[in-house]
Amino acid sequence: MVLSLSYRRPQRVDTIESRRCDDYISDNEKEDLSLRSGRSGASTGVPDALAFDKIINGGTCPPMTIRDFMNYLIYIEHSAENLQFFLWYREYVQRFKEASTSDILLAPEWTQAQENEVIAKLHKAAADKRKKEPKAAEIFKGTDFEKRVETVIESKDPFSTPPRTAGSHDNDTPSVFSGNSSNATSCRSQAQNAFNAAGANQPFSIQPFREEIDRVVATYIADDAPRQLNLSSREQKVVLQALAYTTHPSAFRTVARSIENTLRTQAHRNFIRWSICNGNPARVWFARGLGVGTIVLATVLAVILALSRVRRGWRALAAIGWVLGIATLIAAYKGMCVVLHGLHHRHIRPWELFVEDDGESRAKTSFDSFGSSNSYEEEPWIVKYEKRNIVRKVFDREVWIQEPALRQIQDTIFIQSMICALLGAGVLTAVFVAVPGGRLF
Repeated sequence: MVLSLSYRRPQRVDTIESRRCDDYISDNEKEDLSLRSGRSGASTGVPDALAFDKIINGGTCPPMTIRDFMNYLIYIEHSAENLQFFLWYREYVQRFKEASTSDILLAPEWTQAQENEVIAKLHKAAADKRKKEPKAAEIFKGTDFEKRVETVIESKDPFSTPPRTAGSHDNDTPSVFSGNSSNATSCRSQAQNAFNAAGANQPFSIQPFREEIDRVVATYIADDAPRQLNLSSREQKVVLQALAYTTHPSAFRTVARSIENTLRTQAHRNFIRWSICNGNPARVWFARGLGVGTIVLATVLAVILALSRVRRGWRALAAIGWVLGIATLIAAYKGMCVVLHGLHHRHIRPWELFVEDDGESRAKTSFDSFGSSNSYEEEPWIVKYEKRNIVRKVFDREVWIQEPALRQIQDTIFIQSMICALLGAGVLTAVFVAVPGGRLF
């Protein structure tokens, strides 16, 4: 069974194009967007069987499990911290609800009114700062320093999201997960520095889960944290003000909503699109070349037959090559190899080829909420995979695709490719059969 023939795979969503949930839309729109992003359908190219919630809750098979999703975010999209924070927050909300009543009373809820008040203060501070900055530009107006001053002013926008390269933190960054006193003290110190930088008061240490919140700040929120979330300056200050007041899950309201929105509307769709590809880049380029070569050979055959004295019907033989070549080329354009698809196989990912003790350790660390950075540049498989020659990469090890919904998508794309190939080959065949024979030999 296949999907509708009008099916289109998910469009790639770039980080730049993804709207920041809290900066540009109202609260009602945020809730509506979160609800709509959780639904799948033909409009997004994601079937219900591969919905975000289904993957997160373990309702899918390889290569569409939450572990595969995490590996994609680590090695391909370089934003695994979003999923790691999301999983931690979801668990934290549950644990907070199960805490004793006396503990909960020490951590009051962070209300929307309090958050709006903090945002208003930040807006006012930013407006006052902008009023002072143009004076510097006026002083240097008409001089060589004018453009430099403008650049400096623009770069100081407190509402801009600072760029952060993936894997910018070293692998030797100490893990804040360890429960020993030295690490706990280090986390507390980093959290205090973050609160001071945001202009927040130091929190009460007697609140429930305060030590864990310090670890969260040191791991995800503070500047230069090993898994620093890609938050705007305003988002970072708001959440730090909230965490200085309480350890209630509502303190993460804005950040959690923004991270979940990014995972649902960007990372999830990109993961589905990427998973549709059943071959590695070398195999896909090989398939494209094979498709183009088959089309060229079929065209040469048709030209030779048209210039010869053979009957017109023999020219239709080229249609076989055109169908195979066009179908292969279209499928390869969408990242699929028709040979692998015929077996419902996929290439094993590079980081899966060399599964050793270190690979198992990475798998465990990636689901550790307070582990070290997600940098993987020093992992042994990178050097090993680069040493493999191109032929070996083209014919790499394969594994069966277990997820039925993914096979269904690939079947649909293959049928679409065959239909386009038949139409294209039919037009070319009609043209070559209709032209007069050359009778040159």
